[in-house]
Amino acid sequence: MTELLAVAAITVLAVISPGADFAMVVRNSYLYGRTTGVLAATGVAAGVLVHVTYTMLGVGLLIASSTALFTAVKLAGAAYLIYIGVRTFLARADLEVDLTDRPGLSPFGALRSGFLTNALNPKTTLFVVATFTQVVGPDTALWQQAGYGLFMSAAHLGWFALVALFFSHSRLRGAMLRRQKALNRSIGSVLVGLGVTLGLAR
Repeated sequence: MTELLAVAAITVLAVISPGADFAMVVRNSYLYGRTTGVLAATGVAAGVLVHVTYTMLGVGLLIASSTALFTAVKLAGAAYLIYIGVRTFLARADLEVDLTDRPGLSPFGALRSGFLTNALNPKTTLFVVATFTQVVGPDTALWQQAGYGLFMSAAHLGWFALVALFFSHSRLRGAMLRRQKALNRSIGSVLVGLGVTLGLAR
């Protein structure tokens, strides 16, 4: 239960912290409408599964080959959570989104843009690796690890579909942007606390 809560908390906080995926979904929703934004969000969620797959394989190999190395990676993951927490808390500038109008996206183009944004996103790579190394151990069943990964993907889909809804509507878009700084500070504080707690837990 503790592992599940940790995965849920870290995932939700990392997902709603603005980054390249957020900017891409915002742009597509703003310029091309809700359907395009939701398709981009679906691509983002699929991109997460790429990172989940190789992380599950890598964590398993680390556990099997070297406990000391796995512990080092685990500590590095906790340090990364603290780092992004501090960065998020201190973020002052509004997220920059390129709203230059361009030819519309096809459904496949929207899916592809979301998928490539997250499949090639270093932030997503580090988030997935950091989360898995905190909650996965020698006794964690493969089905349980797969469940964590599917939850991460589903959380991305849910959040970015909501972003698509907000940013395809002018009034909702303004309400979301007005709360960005307060949201960043809340996310940052909790991520730092989680990073410290998980780093000290043995």
